[in-house]
Amino acid sequence: MAAAIGGLAAKAGHSVEVMSRDAAKARALAEQVGAGATTGTFGAAPVGDIVILAVPFSAVLDVVKQYGEKLAGKLLVDITNPIKSDFRVFLTPEDSFGAQEIAKVDPANATIVKAFNTQNAQVLAAGPIGGHPLDVFIAGDDSQAKARVSAFIDSLGLRPMDTGRLIMARTLEHACMLWLGLMTHSIKHTNFSIRVSLLG
Repeated sequence: MAAAIGGLAAKAGHSVEVMSRDAAKARALAEQVGAGATTGTFGAAPVGDIVILAVPFSAVLDVVKQYGEKLAGKLLVDITNPIKSDFRVFLTPEDSFGAQEIAKVDPANATIVKAFNTQNAQVLAAGPIGGHPLDVFIAGDDSQAKARVSAFIDSLGLRPMDTGRLIMARTLEHACMLWLGLMTHSIKHTNFSIRVSLLG
């Protein structure tokens, strides 16, 4: 997902900075993204205002805790899905969801928007399907932050679809479970996308 989103962002003219615990992987990804993508030191404050949390949910809480106040004032885009490897249950408590767990550990003035979690990386990188832009569902409590993320998504040639407040991230995480169920039991491959068709 880092390569897919970073690649689309670079093509759209955005400045892209890649960070990883493994500096060699960060350099390789920056080269793959191209268009002047740079690397930053893991744990240092990101240069950009929008930070894509392109790590597995199993690692994201530790990453956010490690960065701590260095993420203060940033707009964090949570793309994670807290789903166990058996695709049956969630890693989060029953009364919570992934984005909320991240919100519990992020700096007080960082803002979280859920986005991109219902897209497959290869499909996302490939772009429009049948001439239709891919839908990216978003959720968040800050309307200005959602507007910024929507503008970013639109600049990538994708269609932002606002689903409401951050609590809707729980539904979006379940939508990923739906995607996994379709992939496993019905479609049998990953070359598809969940989208909204407007009728009439």
